[in-house]
Amino acid sequence: MRRLGLAGLLVALLAASCGGGDGTAATQTAAVQSSTTVQTAVEEFTPGPLGAVEVRPGEMIQIRSLNSISGDAANLGTPNQRGVELAVADYGPIAGREVTIGEGLDDLCSADGGQAAAQTIVSDPSVVGVIGTTCSAAAVAVSPLVSAAGMVMIAPSNTSPVLTSDLAGTPGDSYHPGYYRVSHNDLFQGRAVALFVEEELGFDKVAAVHDGDPYTQGLAQAFKDAFEGTGGAVTAFTSVNKGDIDMTALLTEVAAGGPQAIFFPIFMPEGGYIVQQVGGVSGLEGVGLIASAGLLTDNFMELPESEGVYISGPDLRFGSNRNSYTGKTADDLLTDYEAAYGEGPTAGYWAHAYDATTMLLSAIERVAVEVDGTLYIDRRALRDEMNSTDFDGIIGPITCDEFGDCGSQKLTVILHNDSRDVEAGQNNIVFDFAP
Repeated sequence: MRRLGLAGLLVALLAASCGGGDGTAATQTAAVQSSTTVQTAVEEFTPGPLGAVEVRPGEMIQIRSLNSISGDAANLGTPNQRGVELAVADYGPIAGREVTIGEGLDDLCSADGGQAAAQTIVSDPSVVGVIGTTCSAAAVAVSPLVSAAGMVMIAPSNTSPVLTSDLAGTPGDSYHPGYYRVSHNDLFQGRAVALFVEEELGFDKVAAVHDGDPYTQGLAQAFKDAFEGTGGAVTAFTSVNKGDIDMTALLTEVAAGGPQAIFFPIFMPEGGYIVQQVGGVSGLEGVGLIASAGLLTDNFMELPESEGVYISGPDLRFGSNRNSYTGKTADDLLTDYEAAYGEGPTAGYWAHAYDATTMLLSAIERVAVEVDGTLYIDRRALRDEMNSTDFDGIIGPITCDEFGDCGSQKLTVILHNDSRDVEAGQNNIVFDFAP
């Protein structure tokens, strides 16, 4: 099978995203591809209860990328969108149809941004599924709309427990059928940070700071529950307002409890203001600082004041893991990423986005039925296929529970020690957790 270079495929993909392309089949690039083939129906196709997407001859299969691609959160979401683009290029056509993401949409890392973009998506009946969102706050707004439209969404970096379950069989308040994620559930991350603080740092008094959104508050609460369960004391459980610049009042409140460390699972720029101002608050000189994956980004780690901060997040030691559908390893993907975009990823979920996209594309391929040249993708059958997901991704084995938690739950804590060398900090692992 002839192969087309990655650069050529990305040009075709991006042209399609802008409305170009004639819908002809692209050349398959994958070294390893699903052994499944599109079904050719003899009789007329009858859609299931959620309806079906029709892809007529010459048309493209439509999926969408919905990630944070502007503002401070672009450091998180841009690598996600690029992971989607690379996966679409590597996976290649399905039943002779190219796949397009259309125009990349922005969730703005917020409920309002997510809802606005979701309304655009669900108004288009040709869209099969969504890769996104970047932020849990956006997902809470997007998931019910996507679910009601019969579509599916697969998140690369949502981690709030409310989107899936409590891991004990109870659905989260914001769980909706058709939602899946390959990122971890923050109940695991809260437990991992609690164990790190107790076992590695030897601390028993920690303050927790969030910003009120589903991700930050959920993770802070997960930490609080786990830490208090081990006998530790959470001396303050408080929040910043998004947009705050002066953190003096907040940090003075935190200092009153005499914590040995502060756990602040928030985003930029507020996280940057905390590390820049904490040293000037009486009682917090030398206090330990622990962040989470929301600050596992270049724009935070390049701040001189970020040196010495511990950061929890997904285990990015992918080793020789290989995506079952494309054959790509993490090293392959990083090489392709840098060649295509002229830089490396600025956050940690690029491989998750890649795997999430191949998860969707392979499910589409398995359920698609062709009748007289028209491809039918049944929405209910697609969800059923997603529910039975079982493949090896770059991030590790991917299988889904009944509430859409599909990915690896391995976590690490790094000690960031050099703002001039972000990569070294990302690789300076001081604690790992594998439930």
